[in-house]
Amino acid sequence: MKQICVVGVGYVGIVSGACFADLGNRVIALDIDEKRVANLNKGIMPIYEPGLDELVERNVKAGRLSFTTSYKEALDGTEFAFIAVGTPSGVEGDADLQYVAAAARSIAENMTEPLILINKSTVPVGTGDWVADIVKEAQPKPIDFSVVSCPEFLREGSAIGDFMNPHRTVLGSQDMEAAEKVAHLHLPLRAPIVITNLRTAEMIKYASNAFLATKISFINEVADICEVLGADVKEVSVGMGYDKRIGPMFLDAGLGWGGSCFPKDVRALAFMAEEKGLDPKILNETMIVNYRRRELVVEHLTEMLDGSIKEKTIGLLGLAFKPNTDDMRDAPSTDIAKALNAAGATVRGYDPVSMDVARGLLPAVKMFDDPYSMAEGCDALIVVTEWNEFKQLSLKKVKGLMKTPVIFDARNIYDPAEARELGFNYRGMGRGFNGNGS
Repeated sequence: MKQICVVGVGYVGIVSGACFADLGNRVIALDIDEKRVANLNKGIMPIYEPGLDELVERNVKAGRLSFTTSYKEALDGTEFAFIAVGTPSGVEGDADLQYVAAAARSIAENMTEPLILINKSTVPVGTGDWVADIVKEAQPKPIDFSVVSCPEFLREGSAIGDFMNPHRTVLGSQDMEAAEKVAHLHLPLRAPIVITNLRTAEMIKYASNAFLATKISFINEVADICEVLGADVKEVSVGMGYDKRIGPMFLDAGLGWGGSCFPKDVRALAFMAEEKGLDPKILNETMIVNYRRRELVVEHLTEMLDGSIKEKTIGLLGLAFKPNTDDMRDAPSTDIAKALNAAGATVRGYDPVSMDVARGLLPAVKMFDDPYSMAEGCDALIVVTEWNEFKQLSLKKVKGLMKTPVIFDARNIYDPAEARELGFNYRGMGRGFNGNGS
C-alpha cells in the first residue's frame, strides 16, 4: 500500500484522492480551508459529482482515505504528494499560481524524507521547474525530491469514470526514475502511459483542452451557417462524426463551453503564446466565437418576441454550465440572465442541483423548485443546460402553463417538428430556422 498526500480538496483533488484510495492506496487529503475539511469529515462534499459521496464514504470507512489541515500530518510517511490546487485566470488571462506556490512552499517546510511532488493542477509550461526552485529555497535543510507533471483530464459530471478509465496518463519529469514510480501508481488503470519531459507534459494538457474548445467553437460557427442556409447542424454533426479522423465527440452545437477548464486554459495558452511574441489567431477566435453564443441567444429570443423582451417573463431551463454538476463558473446562464435583466425582462431559473450556488451569483433571478412551476406564466423559455430531466418534460403540459408558447432551445434537445406541431414558436441553434424551417 502506497501512502499519498493530495493537497487541495477541490474538484480535482477530492476526486483524485478518493479514486487513488479506491485503488488500494492510503490517501491523506489536505486543505487549508478548515470548514471544508470539517465538512468532509462529516461526509459533506464540497462539490456535486455523481457517485462521489459513495466513493468517499466507502474509502473513509475502509481507513484508506482521511482529511486534514496539517501538512505535518499529511506528509508523515508519504512518498507521493499531489498538488491539486486551483489555478484561476489572472487579470490578463495568465494562470494565477499563488496557490501552487503556497502548496509547494508548505510541502518544502514540512517534508522530513525524500518525496515525489506531482503537479496535478493545470499549470503553465515551465511551472514544474519553478516549483522545484521554490521547494529548494523553502526547505529548512536539503532533502531529496523530484517534480513530476501529471495533468488531469477529468470532465465534470463524469470525473470518477474518467479517472478510473482514462484514455491515457501523461507524465513529465527530468527524473525518469521518479516518473516511473508515478507510472506504477497508475498501472491498475490499464491505460497507455506517456512519459516525457516536464514542459512537454504541461503542454499536452493545454493543447488538448484548447483543441476540444476549438472543435466546439467550430461546430457552433457551422451552426450559424446552417441557420442561414436551411441545413440542420445536428444532422451535419452526425454525418461528420462518422469520419474517424473527426469523431463524434464535442460536435454538439449550442451555447458553447464554460466551466473551470476550457475558458481559463484557452486564455492561458493564448497568453503564453503572446508573451513570447506570437499571434495565436485560432485560439483568440475560438474564444470570440464561444462568447458570441451567449449574445446570440438574447438577440434571437428578442426576434421571436416581436423585437422586445422588455417586461417579458423569461424562464431559464438549467443554470450550471453543463449537466451533472453544480458548477456555475463561467456558466452561460449568468451572462444570459444579466443581459435579459438589463433589457427589462423578469428572469426565472431552475436547475436540478446548482440553484444554491446560482442564488449568490444571480440575485435578480427568481428560483423555482421545479420546471413546471417556473414555466407557469412565462412568455418564453430558454434551454440553457441539457439536463436529461428537461428532455423528459411534457411539452404539452409546459405549453398549457406558459403565457405564450415560445421556446429557444439553445442546446438542441427537442425535435423542432414535434415542438412546432404542439403549437410552440420554436427555435434551436443551427436548425435551419431561416431556411426551410426543418
